[in-house]
Amino acid sequence: MFPDSWQNRAIMRSILPLLLVFLVLPATADDRPKANAKAKRKPPARSAPTEPAIRTAQITLGGRTVKYRATAAFLPLLTEKGETTAHVFHVAYVETGTDAKKRPVTFVFNGGPGAASVWLHLGGLGPRRVKMSEEGWALKPPGRVIDNAESWLSFTDLVFIDPVGTGYSRPAKGHKQKEFSGIREDAQSVGEFIRRWTVENGRWESPKFLCGESYGTTRAAALSGELQGKYGLYLNGIVLVSSVLNFQTIRFGRGNDLPYVLFLPAYTATAWYHGALAAELQGRPLTDVLREAEAFALNTYLPALAKGDALPKDENIAVRKLLSKWTGLSEEFVARSNLRLPLPRFAKELLRKQRRTVGRLDSRYKGIDRDNAGGRYEYDAAMSAISGPFSQAIKHYLRRELGFKSTWTYETLSGRVRPWSYKGYEGRYVNVAGTLRDAMTKNPHLRVLIASGYFDLATPYFATDYTVRHLGLDPALRGHLKVAYYEAGHMMYVRQKSRRKLQQDAAAFYRDALK
Repeated sequence: MFPDSWQNRAIMRSILPLLLVFLVLPATADDRPKANAKAKRKPPARSAPTEPAIRTAQITLGGRTVKYRATAAFLPLLTEKGETTAHVFHVAYVETGTDAKKRPVTFVFNGGPGAASVWLHLGGLGPRRVKMSEEGWALKPPGRVIDNAESWLSFTDLVFIDPVGTGYSRPAKGHKQKEFSGIREDAQSVGEFIRRWTVENGRWESPKFLCGESYGTTRAAALSGELQGKYGLYLNGIVLVSSVLNFQTIRFGRGNDLPYVLFLPAYTATAWYHGALAAELQGRPLTDVLREAEAFALNTYLPALAKGDALPKDENIAVRKLLSKWTGLSEEFVARSNLRLPLPRFAKELLRKQRRTVGRLDSRYKGIDRDNAGGRYEYDAAMSAISGPFSQAIKHYLRRELGFKSTWTYETLSGRVRPWSYKGYEGRYVNVAGTLRDAMTKNPHLRVLIASGYFDLATPYFATDYTVRHLGLDPALRGHLKVAYYEAGHMMYVRQKSRRKLQQDAAAFYRDALK
């Protein structure tokens, strides 16, 4: 769900209690095997997955009744000798009574690394979703599922993939997680799953799409090269939700001033939402304010940081005042920060007078720390609010509604995928933007849609814009990539208006890609 970057490492201490909750919670009554205590302590037999669960249902989408078949199952990954290397859990929704040759199929996954596909599955795309308030606030637990009127099933079949180490997906007996935990290893295993699912379901003639969120966008870009180059599986479209393709744009660190510039407009959006800007800015539409903040970031802030210690004193003072204006932070605080505001510092400082912090995945959320001192927040308020309902809902939904029964623990956020290998990117920032550019160039029919939330402080929208502007696409291909924006956060689909807009934007994108 969120990219593996310095931010993950830097805030792991703050969200570790949350992750541990997910990782050490005992199985629910529905998930526990009926066995004695001694048997419960034994690890599950990885060689004996549960049988598939198949259900038929229907839903009304846009005034049309869509009848579909839902399949929750494992698909084994095999070597050429027929040896099983992993069991990949997935849930597929296929409209019945249609021509499979014309019906698109979309392979969907979240990020992390370590996140199952539950977020996109029960958040915005699937026929059922977790019930949230209209603005996306979590309701009283437990999490409940309802029909999703904005499901993408109205225009595409959907296959939600849990990469190995997440959800119910596990390495097979005799294989280890490290074989699947890495940029290349992950792309290879997910790519092989897509190939095998396509073969087993007779969908080679169907138009094919990918949809990934957060690190899932990194995976999707890597897959664009893997699928087209290794298997000759050419894609019609890719949807990138809360994208990060170039990790230099989000990693705060010594010698890398780029993130300070690219996070600035998202700081402005956050301050605007919480009423922390000057009155003349608060009274204007968010998009108008952001255009000016973006201009300041590129035309004034970036050149100032590039001068480093050689920045003249008068320019330093001028930039300090403007940074205060566009972030809602005091000039004194900006000066003490040497004109550089890393995410944890901003999230802690903006609402310090209210004894509140702002969320990372969605800065509309407010958190409450133990004390009001310190330079970073204790936990991500957005992650905490959203994780509980989704984790509870998926376990109920798979077992009770779809009828999939397993003694394995469903890992919504899994630490078992770590350590994550960045082999091939040693000594440099991960950047898969070039892979996506190559795929679009070699396959000029490939279309890309990027969805960005203004209140996303994990993969800020302006960092994505910067990456897009540096893809190096030929002018004839630039129109094949569209960017859409939402007044929400990393998981924009939890907010009703943004979920509806995302569905409409995606439907138009699919129509264009299939013309």
